[in-house]
Amino acid sequence: MKNSLLIIFFFLTLMLSPSFGLPSNASGSRKGNRHLKLQLPAGVVGPESLAFDCNGEGPYAGVSDGRILKWQDSKLGWTEFAITTPFRRLRRICDGTSSTILEPLCGRPLGIKFNPVTCDLYIADAYFGLMVVGRNGGPAKQLASSAERIPFRFTNALDIDPNTGVVYFTDSSMYFQRRQYPMLIESGDRSGRLLKYDPRNKQVTVLRRGLAFPNGVTLSKDNSFLLVAESDSRRILRFWVEGESVIYSPQPFAQVAQFPDNIETDRNGDFWVALNTKRGNDKTDLVAVKLDGSNGNVLDVLEGNKQNALDSVSEVEEHGGYLYAGSPVQPYVVVIKA
Repeated sequence: MKNSLLIIFFFLTLMLSPSFGLPSNASGSRKGNRHLKLQLPAGVVGPESLAFDCNGEGPYAGVSDGRILKWQDSKLGWTEFAITTPFRRLRRICDGTSSTILEPLCGRPLGIKFNPVTCDLYIADAYFGLMVVGRNGGPAKQLASSAERIPFRFTNALDIDPNTGVVYFTDSSMYFQRRQYPMLIESGDRSGRLLKYDPRNKQVTVLRRGLAFPNGVTLSKDNSFLLVAESDSRRILRFWVEGESVIYSPQPFAQVAQFPDNIETDRNGDFWVALNTKRGNDKTDLVAVKLDGSNGNVLDVLEGNKQNALDSVSEVEEHGGYLYAGSPVQPYVVVIKA
């Protein structure tokens, strides 16, 4: 029995190393039936968003107890990198929890992204707003919690312009918090905002109001435009943010059949869009689509293959030849050969 466990551990270690790929996918679209799970520590769930640092290490993931965790390797697993709650005395009740009741006290980090120039990690915490922590981790610092004297209620996703350091982010509602998201959807609320934070003057600017559950946000490869997932309308909107074509009125970029969540730009300038709801409505069982960076056409899809492993996918990050899939509810990150 002991020898069998050692053999299993050996092969898992190899499969997660850069020199040993996961089993090949079936031809055509990518299949999620061949995957590995990076299991989170006991009690916590919801690696909503994923990031890799300036050295390519990670993934990092924000989880249900308000911490940012870093994946080290198959031996060490996940280690704590940062915390978002300013109430440090609550660590005993926060660490290891998945209770949504405790989220306003413990924090709930959603979007995370490293600035590739400074290597600081920026965090969109659903309750504590826009935050940042240095490359060595630790307690995160709050940068902004309101705009135009209106507090953020549901800080959601972000991306960073590496040339200016400007952070683009979404506040999904002026009325509903993250733990009330079913009410947000059912109400048809259109109070969401797209904003930007400029670290040079520490000012927050509202770029667009009246959005229906603005969710994932990502910059194009050349940083000329921004994509925003408007989840309630199942649209991907484009906002020009650079050059003579700067315009903060949304332009349709793509329409998707399911609830879009986070969006990630790959190294070729195309976009992975996670589809968080209504799986199994067609033969392909889509959990994510890759959109052409120039015209929004579908280039590739990720299928769940009718399995539970890819339920409620919130993000697909392509890195080092693998796809890393996050979720707001699962206790693991899924890894699939790209």
